[in-house]
Amino acid sequence: MTVDPCAAYDHRVRSPGSLLRGCRPDLRVAVGLFVALAALILVTPNGPHDPIGYTAALALAAVQASTIAVLRRHPEGAMAVAVLAGIGIESLAPAIGWLGQAAAVLAGYARRRPPSRSLWVLGLLLAGTPWKLAHGDWRNVLLAIAGPALGWTLGELGRTRALRRQDSERRIVTQERERIARELHDVLVHTVSVIVVQAGAAQDVFDSRPDLARAALTSIDLAARSTLSELRVLLQTMSADSGPDSATPQPGLAQLDTLAASLRATGLTVELDREPAVSPLPAAVDLSSYRIVQESLTNTLRHSQATRARVTVRCSPRSVRLEIRDDGPARPSGRVDRSGHRGIVGMQERARLLGGTLDAGPVPGGGFRVRADLPLASS
Repeated sequence: MTVDPCAAYDHRVRSPGSLLRGCRPDLRVAVGLFVALAALILVTPNGPHDPIGYTAALALAAVQASTIAVLRRHPEGAMAVAVLAGIGIESLAPAIGWLGQAAAVLAGYARRRPPSRSLWVLGLLLAGTPWKLAHGDWRNVLLAIAGPALGWTLGELGRTRALRRQDSERRIVTQERERIARELHDVLVHTVSVIVVQAGAAQDVFDSRPDLARAALTSIDLAARSTLSELRVLLQTMSADSGPDSATPQPGLAQLDTLAASLRATGLTVELDREPAVSPLPAAVDLSSYRIVQESLTNTLRHSQATRARVTVRCSPRSVRLEIRDDGPARPSGRVDRSGHRGIVGMQERARLLGGTLDAGPVPGGGFRVRADLPLASS
C-alpha cells in the first residue's frame, strides 16, 4: 500500500501544487529551499563546469534542503549535516552563498534551541567567513556574515513568539481551570448541603412521621436530578465538540424560584424581591448573578444558624445589583468560616471578571450580607 508522507493521499488525482499544500510546513520549506538552491546552481556563474559537478551540487543541495524536514526531531544532527553539505556546495559553486543556504537551516535551528546553543552555531559559521576572501572581496565577506546573522535573528524571533504564545495558552488554560473549579464548587456544594440537611431531617422523623421523611427524600431526589442536569450542561460546555444547540440552558435569575424552593425544603425561609429586567441580561451576567445568590444562600445554610434569608435583585440599564442577607446570630466583624471564605473569594472573582464589585461580611446587630454590583456595559 502506498503511503503519502504528507498524509494527503485520498485515492484521487491531485496536482503537484495541491499535494505540496497538504504537506507539513517544514516539508514545504524544504522543497522550496531545494528549488531555490537548484536554480542558483544552474544559473549562477562560476558554478560546476561538467555534468558530474552539476549532479554532485544538486545532490548536496537536496541533502541540505532535506535537513529542514528533520530539524524538528534532530536539530543538532540536521544542523551538522547542513553545514557539511554547505561546504561541498561552497567548493562547487562559491557564488551561491556562504555554505549554500546554511543560514536558512540556522533559522530553523535557532527557532528550536535557546540562544545558549544557537549562538555557538552562529559563531562557528561566522568564524569561517574570512575564507570568502579567497573567492571574492570584502563584499562577499559582509554577505557571508549577514546571511547567518539574519537567519539566526529570524529564528530567535520565531522562538520568542512561540514562547509567548505558549505562555498565553497556559494562562488561558489556568483561567479555564479556575472557572471550571468555581462552577463545580457552586453546583456541588449547594446540592450536597441540601442533601445533607434533608437526609438528617428524614432520619430524625423516619419512624414517627413517614410522610415528612418521604417529602425529604423527594427533595433529595429533585436536588440530585437538578445537579446532574447542571453538571451535564457544564461538561458539554467544556467539551471541544459541544455545539450551540444544548438542550438545557445554563441557570440564571429566572431559576431563583426553584433555588429558593429547594432551600425552603431544608427549613431556611427564602424571600425573593426581584425587579424584572427591561431587556434580557447578557448570559455571563445572568449566570454569575445566579451563582452568587446560590453560593450566598448555601453559605447561610452551612455556616450560620439563620432561619430566614432575603434576596433582593435590582436591574437597571447599567447594572444588576444583588443583596443577600440572612438573620443569623451576630458575629465579630470580618469573622468568616474558612470553608465559607473560599465561596466568598469565588464570588468576588466572578464579579471582578465582569468588571463589578462584591463585598460580604457580618451586619452589626446580627446577620450576614452579600452585596454585588455587576455592570452590563462591559459584558
